[in-house]
Amino acid sequence: MTTALRKNRKKRGHVSAGHGRVGKHRKHPSGRGNAGGQHHHRIWFDKYHPGYFGKVGMRHFHFKKNVVHKPTCNVSQLTNMIPETDAASAKVPVVDLTSKGVFKLLGKGFIARPIIVKARFISRIAEKKLKASGGACVVSA
Repeated sequence: MTTALRKNRKKRGHVSAGHGRVGKHRKHPSGRGNAGGQHHHRIWFDKYHPGYFGKVGMRHFHFKKNVVHKPTCNVSQLTNMIPETDAASAKVPVVDLTSKGVFKLLGKGFIARPIIVKARFISRIAEKKLKASGGACVVSA
């Protein structure tokens, strides 16, 4: 914003420039940033940010994210993952989920045609639905 458009231009000549004579416009009267969260701003922190301070749970040293990395997909999404070459043929298609970056197959939804699925993890319900449709599950490392 240009200087000519600033509010302070209209305040020229007026002693306190709209900040009052008694209270005075001081730099940081209540501290900078999150200062005073456990002291003079405690009511505000408790009201608008409950649970901000403190700890919860157990510590896990050297937490490795790749160990718990397990992307999932549902049975209902399997028909979209069938390769186009196998989709038209009469053979039972093989879908390798691990190559698509999916580690676990879950059992939500329905499956109409038999499919052979390769995955690292397959839930009990997903396995039941696959076998009911005439397909098979192959658990690969």
